[in-house]
Amino acid sequence: MRLARRTFLASMAASLFSPPALRYARGDAAVTLKLHHYFSAVSCGHAKFLAPWARKVEADSGDRIRVDIFPSMQLGGAPAQLLDQVRDGVADIVWATPSSTPDRFFRIETFELPFVLSRRALVNSKALEDFAALYLRDEFRDIHPICFSCRDHGVLHAARAVKSIDDLKGLRLHVPNRLAADSVQALGARGMTIPTPQVPMALAGHVIDGCLDPWDVVSSMKLGDVLKNHTDFGSSALSTATFVLAMNRTSYDRLPRELKAAIDSNAGQFAATMAGAMWDSEAKAVADAARERGDPITVLTADDVVPWRKATEPVVAAWQKQMKERKIDSGKLIATARSLVAKYISEPERQASQTSPVAEQKPIAQSPAAAPSGAEIVRPKADTPAAAPPTPVAKKPASKGLDIPL
Repeated sequence: MRLARRTFLASMAASLFSPPALRYARGDAAVTLKLHHYFSAVSCGHAKFLAPWARKVEADSGDRIRVDIFPSMQLGGAPAQLLDQVRDGVADIVWATPSSTPDRFFRIETFELPFVLSRRALVNSKALEDFAALYLRDEFRDIHPICFSCRDHGVLHAARAVKSIDDLKGLRLHVPNRLAADSVQALGARGMTIPTPQVPMALAGHVIDGCLDPWDVVSSMKLGDVLKNHTDFGSSALSTATFVLAMNRTSYDRLPRELKAAIDSNAGQFAATMAGAMWDSEAKAVADAARERGDPITVLTADDVVPWRKATEPVVAAWQKQMKERKIDSGKLIATARSLVAKYISEPERQASQTSPVAEQKPIAQSPAAAPSGAEIVRPKADTPAAAPPTPVAKKPASKGLDIPL
């Protein structure tokens, strides 16, 4: 008995004081990361970007990283709080729009100025990722950015045809950010930055007359029955929105080297390309469906866009003045953004599935008694076949921070 006890204590001591890397190497521990975002579990952003991305991280880690995805703000708070949540450790990873918190992330707004970018999310996302390496490190120093990306370009969706600036005057439009609101105002309309999920209600209540939003909003918000006229800006972009997939610095720093490698190999241009290709693929699908329905789609030529561009020049000038007051060289930022867009403008079109297949969503068996009210976790499985539709998800309690059993 004395020998058995002595052997047990020695074994315990060896386990407790062995280096973490050795304990991970034995495969008896796993890291659980919470990924929080505001899109629904059936949105293209969730199903065709975040879920496949998380599944690949899991696979590349040898299933030693587990990513639990919390869509629809299930960990609480508002979309504008996501970057604070990842900074403070409420979530390990978030997918957020920096423009949700104005007067905080200034340089990244370069990619939301009118008529600075391409129409294609893939081109803009790859350009923004390069731009971030040059100019955004200080702006996002409190978190660990995984990748930056841009959403599909904004299209005017309205109940009446908009073929010129005069047709736009007086309309009240939902817009994605403050610079889009300023641009719409410069064009004679009124921009309103209400939460996107409230757009259908705002239309039904005649609070707004249309929206300046990417094509996917028409599909996800089921706006096709109301907003049947669409105005596209050809090869230009009147507006877009920037995104950052970011990780809590402590959560990242606590990972052993080989698990950091699973994150790093799926970061940067790899993840930016996934996101951009996903938005472009969804935009094409929704625009094609609108054409099949017979919706009038006005595509402005380069000559048509000239007066729109001229009318929004004061928006760019006002932003540059704001940057000057903060001692930021806005001219250099704009020139770099345009140069990087030109660098990737010939990037071939690709489907989101060419980058990563759609992940099937699997429920996680957990005790519902311990789950927070309304919380649902959609968990991507590393060995799941592609292109399966989302399935109902099970309740699961939310753990805080990194779950690293020793």
